[in-house]
Amino acid sequence: MAVKIESKIISYEVAKDEIEDDIAGDLAIAEVKGELKKDSNIVHMHEKVERPEMLLGSTYKIKTPLSEHALYVTINDIILNAGTEHELRRPFEVFINSKNMDHFQWIVALTRISSAVFRKGGDVTFLVEELKAVFDPSGGYFKKGGKFMPSLVAEIGEAIESHMRMIGMIKDEGLNEQQKKLIAEKRAQYEGSVKQAEETSPGDFPDGAQVCKKCSVKAAIRMDGCMTCLNCGDSKCG
Repeated sequence: MAVKIESKIISYEVAKDEIEDDIAGDLAIAEVKGELKKDSNIVHMHEKVERPEMLLGSTYKIKTPLSEHALYVTINDIILNAGTEHELRRPFEVFINSKNMDHFQWIVALTRISSAVFRKGGDVTFLVEELKAVFDPSGGYFKKGGKFMPSLVAEIGEAIESHMRMIGMIKDEGLNEQQKKLIAEKRAQYEGSVKQAEETSPGDFPDGAQVCKKCSVKAAIRMDGCMTCLNCGDSKCG
């Protein structure tokens, strides 16, 4: 900023503090530029990253009641900044194979689109939620373990989610303390009621009898199409 001098200059001196501040400021700027230059060597995932000759991969088997043959989802990962503190493992491409050719066209389309999203970089975890939100109009199915799957696409999305959790892209936050306390209380309440029913049971009721909702005795069996308690006589049939 220019300053206009209105009077004659009688004397002058060097403002050392200001010069030192300027030097310190220049050094700080140089350090920042040096840090930026240093960070510029970090490789981030984007569509121009070339595919290396070898990729690490994981294959997930999907067996559904919708098809006689299983699907195999293979996700290959690329290692960015290998051997440095900025090393990252990110999904690069996905392949889906099966002997069943009924869904060949849309499976090929899904793999190409998913692979393009992976190579685009950024936060690609949204792909999991989009796939898991797909519902089959003819109805879903229960996979092994009793978990309901609304569609085959949703289960493919779950396989991708499992892979992203494995490589650290998706963090499992877990339950908070309040939720853990509630689950512990419900579990203790259930185990207590079952234990009480077993202790109060006279032992002359058939094996496999269920706990009666009225008297809490393990004496309810199905008779004439209705659950009937052999201890208190409670029955939904009246």
